[in-house]
Parts: sequence; C-alpha cells; structure tokens
Amino acid sequence: MASRLAGLLENLVEATATPYPVDRYLEFVNPMITWRETRAKVTGRTLQTDRSVTLTLAPTRQWKGHTAGQYVEVSTVVDGVRHRRFFSPANAAGDTATLELTVTAHEDGFISKHLREDVAVGDVLGLSAAAGDFVLPAQRPERTVLVSGGSGITPVISMLRTMIAEGHDQPVTLVHYARSEDDVPYRTELEAAARTLGNVDVHLHYTRTPAGGHFEPAHLDGLADAVGAQVFLCGPPSLNAAVREYHEDRGLGDRLHTEAFTLDTAPVIDPNQPITGTVSYSASGTTSENDGRTVLEQAEASGLNPEYGCRMGICFSCTKVRKSGCTRNMLTGELDSEADQPIQICVNAPVGDVDIDL
Repeated sequence: MASRLAGLLENLVEATATPYPVDRYLEFVNPMITWRETRAKVTGRTLQTDRSVTLTLAPTRQWKGHTAGQYVEVSTVVDGVRHRRFFSPANAAGDTATLELTVTAHEDGFISKHLREDVAVGDVLGLSAAAGDFVLPAQRPERTVLVSGGSGITPVISMLRTMIAEGHDQPVTLVHYARSEDDVPYRTELEAAARTLGNVDVHLHYTRTPAGGHFEPAHLDGLADAVGAQVFLCGPPSLNAAVREYHEDRGLGDRLHTEAFTLDTAPVIDPNQPITGTVSYSASGTTSENDGRTVLEQAEASGLNPEYGCRMGICFSCTKVRKSGCTRNMLTGELDSEADQPIQICVNAPVGDVDIDL
C-alpha cells in the first residue's frame, strides 16, 4: 500500500510540473537532487593507461547496484546535447554506494574521448539501471575462464573481483588480449591477484609486439575443456569469432557465454541479391545511394546527425519510422517491409529503395 501511495504521489507531482519532468527543475538547484532519474557524481578519476580513464562515481539513491558483467547507460551533455553510451561497471557486485567505470578512448569515440579528457571530479553523469544477461550463474562454476580483449576487460574484472570478494576458492583463469602491457587497465592488480591467490591465474597476450599475441587455440587448451569449466568472453568481433569457433569445433559451445561491445555492421554480400536502391531521408529532403551499411551509418555519411546511443540495438535511442521499403535487421537477419514501422536505424540496413522519416 505504501509503495502504491508513493507512486500516486510521484505521478501527481509530475503532473503539476508539466510541461517538464520534475527532475528538469530540480537540476537547476542541484543536479544530484532527483525525483526519478538516477545520476552520479564523479568523485575520482585515474588515468590507468594512455588511452583509458577510470571514473569513481557516487550514485543517487535510485541506484540499486549491478550484477557482475552487466552494463549501464551513461549520459552526458556536450555542447548542450545529451549523448548516451553503454559501459560495464568494473567494481565488484553488491556495492550500491559507489560505481567504477573504466573507459577506453577510441580514435572515433566522441564520448569516450570526452569522458577521458574533459570530465572532472565533481561533474554529474546520468545513469540507467544495470541490465544485461552476461552474468555469472548463481551457482559459481567449478572452473571459471574469463576471456577479454581491449575494453572488454571491464565486465570480466567485475566478475573476478566479485568472486574474490565472495571468497570463491575454485580455479579462476583470466585471459586478456591488449596492444601492449602498457595498454592493460588493472594490470598491477591482476598480477598481484595471480601472485597472492592460489586459485587465480592470469594470462596476458600482447597483439602489437614483435612476437604477436593474437588468439591461438593453445591459449585455451586445458582451460575451456577442463571438467566443469564455463567460459565468459567479452571482446572485439574478431576475438569473439575466433573463440566461438574454437568452442564449436570441440563441441564445447554450451560452455561459452559472450558479450560484445561492438557490432559487426559490414554490408551483407549476397551474390543472388546485389546491393541496390536509394535511401531517402524524407524529413530532411536528403537521399543517398544504398551502399549496404546500416541506415545510421549511411545517414551520417550523408551529412545528417541522427540521435543514437549504443549503436548495438540495445537502447532504442536511434528509433525512426521506416515509411516504406524493406530493411534487414543486422542482429537477426530478418527482413521487414511493413510500412510506417519504427526501426532501430543502428542495426537495420536498407534492402533496395527505403524511405526513412529522418
């Protein structure tokens, strides 16, 4: 009854605050005073590598914590425009007072660069509730193998930290791929864990060294095929594909659990269905010849700046109406040609002539 009354009160307050949500007014007083929205103040920042920043955040009361491996949507305002991106918390699960994010600034990463270079202690970011199914099972595996590449280290180090905090004493191996040893966030912590904890083993492979360090089957032999092993993988598409092939070739596919932080949006090449057609962005009066990429990528190449968040089909920030034509969902491969349907333009590619309300 109490929660129902609280909900009715919230709705009443929102109604009286029309035309804007209550939080739009409260943020003028203090951006950390919120009615519904979750926000977090930056309380610490550390440059772990020359490309990454680790931000320590203090969330508002709405934050309920995360399960190791999940992700959160982070929003920030740049030049008056709010942008949203997804990141995985790196701290152990169970802590609702703090949140740790490690962000790698990529060459084409507008927001990742902003978070590394411009966000300072005292700044306030927006947060969503944690989400995602890339998590450890409630019954921890007999043997846990964590595989990551680049910034994919953040969800798996959250898993490692969580198991260490729990006093988990079964074997845990972390296999990580990075450009060089200087490009590994948490390297000192990982090496210390491997040195001091008898059940933790760490293997670091460096891909831009003379010896090379890209994935090889030998890296997982004796680990993924060990009795009771479960493998948790997060990395770029090339690593994900290679590790998935390794498991499938050995009949170990049911042991592999994956999370991708980028989506392969390369055009689908079908010799029986060549890429043709024109993409019309009717709201802006712009057109472009279809090149097979996603609607979002083609719109950007045409000089448009549609809103987007994750670029992976998660957040729905980029949803626009397909007025006519056919599109292919890059996640599922499904074709859809029903008129006047909302689609996520970051994961849908035109098939022939398409008109988008953009």
